[in-house]
Amino acid sequence: TVFSDIESLPRGVIFWRAMTQWLGGMGIIVLGIAILPFLGVGGMQLFRAEVPGPRPERLAPRIRQTAALLWYVYGGLTAVQATLYVLGGMPVFEAVTHAFTTLSTGGFSPRNASIAAYGSPFLQYVTILFMYLAAVNFTLHYRALRGRPLYWKDPEWRFFSLVVGGATLVVLLVGLARAGLESGFEPAFRESMFQVVSIATTTGFVSADYELWPVGSQLILLMLMFMGGMAGSTGGGMKALRVYLLTRQGLDELKRQLHPQAVLPTRLGKRAVRERTMMRILAFALFFVGLFAAGTLGMALLGHDIVTSLGSSAASLGNIGPGLGEVGAVDNYGWMGAPSHLLLIFLMLAGRLEIFTVLILFHPDLWRRYGAGRGPRLRQVADWTTRGHPLAPTRARDAERLRRRSLESEARSAEEEPAQQTSEDGDDER
Repeated sequence: TVFSDIESLPRGVIFWRAMTQWLGGMGIIVLGIAILPFLGVGGMQLFRAEVPGPRPERLAPRIRQTAALLWYVYGGLTAVQATLYVLGGMPVFEAVTHAFTTLSTGGFSPRNASIAAYGSPFLQYVTILFMYLAAVNFTLHYRALRGRPLYWKDPEWRFFSLVVGGATLVVLLVGLARAGLESGFEPAFRESMFQVVSIATTTGFVSADYELWPVGSQLILLMLMFMGGMAGSTGGGMKALRVYLLTRQGLDELKRQLHPQAVLPTRLGKRAVRERTMMRILAFALFFVGLFAAGTLGMALLGHDIVTSLGSSAASLGNIGPGLGEVGAVDNYGWMGAPSHLLLIFLMLAGRLEIFTVLILFHPDLWRRYGAGRGPRLRQVADWTTRGHPLAPTRARDAERLRRRSLESEARSAEEEPAQQTSEDGDDER
């Protein structure tokens, strides 16, 4: 955030911040396509663009029903979390806003010190649980509620849980090796798990100043900023599914080096992943890393130190919030200048919209097809369509095609007229 004192803001502004994150978590477009079918507008393209990850999975035959089911699960988990917060002693207003920003993995808090302001282990464990649930594919939650829990059978879930659990263990052991058990094992375990889950799910809540941790622990958190949650969740980042498939692709490539004649398709569970899908994932990873490098370079050129440049770029591209350096756990982005804010805004938009949606706006073919170069021709077509032609279409492309046909017809008529005149003259002479 750019606010240094959030608690001084009006409650309406605080609630609005939380509500926008809650709506954006599952996707305002997914909410919209539950209504668009009534207007006769198809929603699968919008659904594919908004649901994070490479493979949005349908729960029902119709897209409107799928969106509605996802929102039922999303709203139900939000209500349960808010209730647990109230039972743990959190005021109702703060419980609702925290529930909004936890399930959306947004991380806005009405308190300056975030979740650490309450000092309650119970509230921290509740937050850990629901941050984790928010980063899990919501289709798995839906099937679990229908009595068919398939978590363990999902390879992405196993990979995501293994990474989160392993990172928690490493951070805990590094912290214990440095500080020992002076504060007790349980607080060290809770703080390690809270920050790992918060960063890995791209939520961004804070329970401790992790910039005081060993450099190795901070590096692990930086690496987790790239992965993000599972596909079909509200988390940001590259998505655990892409990281998992890229890892499998690398291991399969090692096998191909040993067995050049072997056919080794990359598999997700028992299903072979199409080559086109893998190429899209590789392209996404390339653009993600490229944007991170470009953002880091841009921040460094604007005068920020290397740690702040790395942390702010990774946190913005992954939609996390707190980074490293001068934008760490207890800092904010309000002290930066306008150029830095604009650069980070672009990274946040690109990361939230799955990169391709934003980068395609800068592709030359798009501007050659729809850009200013077609302005004069489109104006000619518009003039032609306003002449009262009985077949004048409403679309410029159809109008251009009809205009060309009319010109060709006139040209043929002009060519046929001299021949017809010559034939008539010959008949008169005979």
